[in-house]
Amino acid sequence: MEFLVAYGYIGVFIASFLAATILPFSSEVVLTGVLLAGAAYWPCMIAATLGNFLGGMSCYGLGMLGKAEWIEKYLRLDPARLRKVQDWIKGKGAWTGFFVFLPGIGDFIAVALGFLRANRWVVAISMFLGKALRYWVWMEFVYQVQTLL
Repeated sequence: MEFLVAYGYIGVFIASFLAATILPFSSEVVLTGVLLAGAAYWPCMIAATLGNFLGGMSCYGLGMLGKAEWIEKYLRLDPARLRKVQDWIKGKGAWTGFFVFLPGIGDFIAVALGFLRANRWVVAISMFLGKALRYWVWMEFVYQVQTLL
């Protein structure tokens, strides 16, 4: 982690990208270290959001490699029911991309959205908004705690 903190904004971008993939990683630790080292607010916000967004979209892309037949075969899901779920995901369900920022389950949501062929533009917009909100809240928290110290 210290290595990434030493690289400043690039370190924040890399940490955020890795945290959004299926690798267990905490971008908040690196982001906090860079902020406490005196980095500027907006470059940190942009680096963290873009890195995490691109990592999340790579999980979506990984899901796109899957095949619906696998769900039918291994989960024994009725093809008609699967198509109903896919239709919902392609429509309003794509907005669940907003919740990809959630720790622990966000990566699975992104992969599932890709696997179920959710609308990539809606997923991208909602995912970007969720990730931006996540880092904005975190950075405000860090700044509030920093002013108390």
